[in-house]
Amino acid sequence: MIRVDVRPGVDPAVVEKRLDELLSEFLAKQISKDELERAQTRIVASNIRGLEKVGGFSGKAVTLAQGELYAGDPGFIRKELEWVAAATPKEIHEVARDWLGRGSVRLLVTPFPKLAAAGKGIDRSKGLPKVGDTPDLDFPAIVEDHLSNGLRVVLAERHAVPIVQVALQFDAGYAADSLGKLGVASMTLDMLDEGTKKRTGEQIAKEAERLGAQISTGSDLDTSTVSLNAITTNLDKSLDLFADVVRHPRFAKEDLERLKVRRIAGIQQEQNQPIAIALRQLPPLLYGKGHAYGIPFTGSGTIPSVKGITREDLVAFQKAWLRPDNATVFVVGDTTMAKIKPLLEKYFGDWKAPETPLEHKNIARVEGPKKSRIIIIDRPGSPQSLILAGHLAPPTGDPDNIALGAANEILGGAFTARINMDLREDKGWSYGAYSFMQGARGQRPFLIYAPVQTDKTAQSVKQLILDLNEFLGDKPPSEEELDRVIKNNTRSLPGRFETSAAVLGAVLANARFGRPLNYQEQLKELYGALDLAKVRAAGRRLVHPDRLIWLIVGDKAKIADDLKKLDIATIEEASAAR
Repeated sequence: MIRVDVRPGVDPAVVEKRLDELLSEFLAKQISKDELERAQTRIVASNIRGLEKVGGFSGKAVTLAQGELYAGDPGFIRKELEWVAAATPKEIHEVARDWLGRGSVRLLVTPFPKLAAAGKGIDRSKGLPKVGDTPDLDFPAIVEDHLSNGLRVVLAERHAVPIVQVALQFDAGYAADSLGKLGVASMTLDMLDEGTKKRTGEQIAKEAERLGAQISTGSDLDTSTVSLNAITTNLDKSLDLFADVVRHPRFAKEDLERLKVRRIAGIQQEQNQPIAIALRQLPPLLYGKGHAYGIPFTGSGTIPSVKGITREDLVAFQKAWLRPDNATVFVVGDTTMAKIKPLLEKYFGDWKAPETPLEHKNIARVEGPKKSRIIIIDRPGSPQSLILAGHLAPPTGDPDNIALGAANEILGGAFTARINMDLREDKGWSYGAYSFMQGARGQRPFLIYAPVQTDKTAQSVKQLILDLNEFLGDKPPSEEELDRVIKNNTRSLPGRFETSAAVLGAVLANARFGRPLNYQEQLKELYGALDLAKVRAAGRRLVHPDRLIWLIVGDKAKIADDLKKLDIATIEEASAAR
């Protein structure tokens, strides 16, 4: 199957014609040895990564079942990979001409298809199977060391499959944009693998394929990270490529202009996505001017700011933030400190920090809004309203974070939580209503999300406020609710860190939020220590109905009068295009 995503405004027929041309060129031209070797390595590496999991779409269970089903041999994957390794360019070319030259069925899938309700549901009268005993969490031991230049190295060994994950985490993130142009942090990270001083973006991609390696970049609110997923046997060469991407990006102007076009299209999509609207518009209202978090939490910037990003901005960001004295190397997988440290020393040991001092982001505690506001983003003719509300909450690294999370899970953090059971299951006004906390090193936003019927907008706001007040007053968290939260979070622990990627993500989060690197080993005990007094106290710290900023996306003509009658706050209006 060949799939193409067509950019908005481009004629699909033009894309289809070009695709036919490319396919004809491919079938007419002999496949090179290099192309085949890269494909073979990629296929083998993909299968190795998949086998790290027990279940899922590519785990051990599925691989064994597919082998038995299609070939009568659970271990058929071995023979399949032998075929892949033995293939020649001539054989692949002949097979491609045979199968891809026969014609095709073509589908053009456009957004917003018409959906029909499902038929009769399945029989659930017998209930669910009983839950058996769950094993204890097997989280790898964490060891630390430093390179000769002071760069900190953190390692967690995992030898189930021959894969090594490496992540270089910098104390930067979207919050660093507060000291410059919005969107520069994420754009700089996106540009790293577009080309270096000695490799083009295409050469980087081809070399990664040849090695069976994957290099990815990204940022969150507090940190920026460059990651490598490598096959153990190719780790040395993979680190060579990885270090080049990290240390010597080219930041070509033509690549920047191409990514800016894509970024602007992404921002336009965010302006039409409910959660993205909240993450773009609420933070400036919650944190105020001058705070590093008072920016769109999507990290994409604004259309004017992205248009103004220059190559010089990227170079300046790299020098200011992507430096060895502002980083930690995290390694998870099939290696030891004795093996990985010399390799890291080889490629990063001579990396020197600039003489300029590190910059600091202002994430100091703020009071936040002291009274509620209601802001409408008008969408004439909208069949439903999206209710988004938020105020500031304690940081993710707060000592009572487990209790805070439990309180949120009871209130709105799960399908069976109070908000969803009220607005969806009881009243039928919403397809789903939830509350959540966006992770942050400093104060984080506590957010409520509820898409509702247009004619139930004001009633839903009133009911949400009632639910919150009852949670703090006459109907606090119960023993049954707390028991469900504890069981859900402790019983899921053993399967939560099945892959090295999951372990790496956990350790990165621990470092970001200032927690012990083996924090996951403490979770069962921390949840076991929860009681109603702690969770109710945490709920009182977390929830403040009289301080919520309400952002409501809907038909103003149909909802404004009823919202005004609630007498919560003066009705304001804003645009989604921010």
